[in-house]
Parts: sequence; C-alpha cells; structure tokens
Amino acid sequence: MNSVSRLHVLPAVALSLILGTLSWAARPAMAAEAAVKPLRALLVIGGCCHHYEAQKDILARGIAERAHVEVVIAYDPDTTTKHLNPIYESADWAKGFDVVIHDECSSDVTDLAMVERILAPHRHGLPAVVLHCGMHCYRTKGFPSSTPWFGFTGVKSTAHGPQLPIAISFIHNDNPITQGMANWTTVNEELYNNTGLLERAVPLARGRQTHTNSKGKVRKSESFVVWTNTSLKGTKVFATTLGHNDQTVADPRYLDLVTRGLLWSCDKLNDTYLKPAVKK
Repeated sequence: MNSVSRLHVLPAVALSLILGTLSWAARPAMAAEAAVKPLRALLVIGGCCHHYEAQKDILARGIAERAHVEVVIAYDPDTTTKHLNPIYESADWAKGFDVVIHDECSSDVTDLAMVERILAPHRHGLPAVVLHCGMHCYRTKGFPSSTPWFGFTGVKSTAHGPQLPIAISFIHNDNPITQGMANWTTVNEELYNNTGLLERAVPLARGRQTHTNSKGKVRKSESFVVWTNTSLKGTKVFATTLGHNDQTVADPRYLDLVTRGLLWSCDKLNDTYLKPAVKK
C-alpha cells in the first residue's frame, strides 16, 4: 500500500514564542522568514534495489532544513522493478505540487499510456528533480535507443558499473546550482553510463571510476553525473545519477546539490527560499 506523509517543520516565529529567548531585534527577521510560502514538493520514491525506507526521510528532512520546501512523501514499499507507485493511479496525481522529485526504480513499468500519464504534468510545465535510478525507469518500446522518459530526463542511460568511489568534478562553477561547490569523491557508488546528453541538456559534473577486473586489467570509466534538462515548452528538470547508498544521500554536499537543483527548477534559487545556513 502507498504511504503518503508530510514532513512538518515548526515555523521560526512559533518556535520563538515557545522558547521566549529571542531578542526583539531578531524577531522581525524571523517573521519575514516565516512569511515565505514554502514550495510543495512531491517525493515519489520506492521500488527495486535501494534502501528507500530510510532515504525518503533523509531527503525530505535534508531539503526542508536547507530551503523553504514542504516535502510530501509518496513511498511505495514494493521492492520490484515492475510495480507502479500507487500515487500515479490518479490522473491528477501531481495536483497542488510545485515540483516532483522522481526517486523511483521501476524499469519494467512499460505501459506507454501510464508513462504518458506520469509525464503529462511535466509536459505542461511542472518542474522536476530526477535522482539516481529514476534515470533507469519506464523502459517502453524504443529502449535503449529512444523513449519518452529519456526525452524527459535528458540522457540515455542503460546500465551502471560496480560499486566503487566516484570522483566528481564540476564543469560549470559559475552555474547557479553548483556555484561554489568543490569537487569530491563519494563512498562506494554506482556510476551510471550514458551515451551523451540530449540536445537541450547542460552537463554540470562528471564522474570517474577506476577499477581492476578479474584479469588484473585496470579500467577507467567516465560519465556525466549531474545535469539539467529543459523541454521544448520550457519545463526545467534537474538530474543526478548519484545517490545509491544512504551515506551518499545523507552527505551534506549531496543534499545541498539536490536542494539547489530543486530550487533552480522552480525558478526559486535565491536568498528568499534558501535558508541562511546554506546560502552561497
């Protein structure tokens, strides 16, 4: 059964009234912060091969701590690649949301009519964030050459390598999403392949892995791991293939990246929506 929950964050003004320790000088600033209308984000999560039960809360809490975003979780506990997240059973599944975070792993959900239902609100302008196995979903007719989902994510990705550290290097340090971010190396992660980004996609970071095969031969692999995509109608999509393991998802650098990408997709990457601790 689908589980939909909301992460509640106590408004700053209410907190000041409870504690009674804030100075009068600080209260106008806190009141202004509380007056920001949070974005409503739907986190669609669940499926095969990942610890989604924990990651749903890590993501929801991490985003809400960094930005004025209320995260609503649509968690599907089914652990196969064939199960459709029940949130999609409704034709108006995205109604009332400002952005959708696709973190599902459903490669064998291939009914084209259902995939078109999932894509419909995005085709009409609803921003999106696509994380990790979200890139490998909905392999309808045309896979691996071309699918509607590839057109949405902005990349063709069909497989991944072994779990090994990924060295991340940012390409555009002047991009508002990645501005000020330093290169880093992950814990063991999966490097998703890709055959190049689609025409309207913009790469933001590369990932490199080095491993030795069973014959002792050293192999080096490289793929884009962070990018943005913009549809012909202007819908903005932020995407990253990082995020297999809990430790990566909980990494402050990862949560900063995802939060900034989400705000960018909604045209809200600014000091109004970023909370003070993560303003760059």
